[in-house]
Amino acid sequence: MFGVAIFSVLIMAGSFLFELTRYLAQGANPVAVIQLVVLLLPGVVAKTFSMAMLLGTLLAFGRLSGDSEIVALRAGGVSLRRIMLPVAIFGTVVFLTAFSFNELLVPQAARSATSLKAEIAAALNGRTDRAATRAIYEEGKLRGYVNAKDFDIAAGTLRDAYVLYLAEDGRERFLLKAPELVYESEQDWRIVGTATLYDLESKTTATIEGAWPRGLAAPAMTPQSLLSQTITDLDALSMSETRQQINEMRADPGADPKRIANLEFGYWNKISLPLAALVFGLVGAPLGIRSHRAGTATGFWLSVIIIFGYMMVTNVMSLFAQGGRLPASAASLTPIGVGLLVAAWLIRKKDQ
Repeated sequence: MFGVAIFSVLIMAGSFLFELTRYLAQGANPVAVIQLVVLLLPGVVAKTFSMAMLLGTLLAFGRLSGDSEIVALRAGGVSLRRIMLPVAIFGTVVFLTAFSFNELLVPQAARSATSLKAEIAAALNGRTDRAATRAIYEEGKLRGYVNAKDFDIAAGTLRDAYVLYLAEDGRERFLLKAPELVYESEQDWRIVGTATLYDLESKTTATIEGAWPRGLAAPAMTPQSLLSQTITDLDALSMSETRQQINEMRADPGADPKRIANLEFGYWNKISLPLAALVFGLVGAPLGIRSHRAGTATGFWLSVIIIFGYMMVTNVMSLFAQGGRLPASAASLTPIGVGLLVAAWLIRKKDQ
């Protein structure tokens, strides 16, 4: 808990402190800024579980080693592998907790934070619209376009929306203009207000309210799919939503391969990031065992060095995945494999 708290404060300060203080300096509502902090916190906390596990094992085993408890256990015939068993069990519990936290709480909080940022910016600078454009493909063939002047992820709405339908031969066939569209479920968007449907072939118009026009399929998209085209931080998408966006982009012949690779790397990171808690625990425990008394500061600087090294390897693997040099799954899980090998070597060396 101490590790989660201290690393969360450090990440919040390094990532968001300047942005938050800028909002306050520009006259933003302090209550809204506090709400934004609360919404940003789950995404930060989810990244600190593995770091806290590393720090906890380094400090705990450093204390056990300093008080000669490890010596007493070894003298009683307990092997180091047996001593590592509780660490592995607790690391697995932390992994499952972090994974569940990252899947159930973080995406909703991140989407709400994105919407709140837009509201704060609108209050400070006047109305700031977030335009959205998306091509519609069916079986790899372009079927139309969706364009909106503004979209709200939290509310699932598109404002001042245009939906253009193409005929089989690629000609523009229908144009739907709606003041607002509200997401109900995939391929189920509800029209708010009075929409106008233009038949571009017969040059006729019709007014539509509420239900989608008969004979025309609603766009097969979600608010998250619009968000995924612009975000760089995939906290706003759960693992299943990320997989859905990957499948949709693969079906789009014009999709950016680097964007797909980034989504795939983020998808596998939703497993590897929590799993690092188990790896860090198994690495930190043998490193914490020392033959002399050492201060608490030793655990801190060791944890910082290991975390920095792990992040370096992860960033390199991310570049390899985006460049197509490695599959995204292999690139994401490589640091985990390296960490397990290091843990096995450390345990074996300390057990001699």
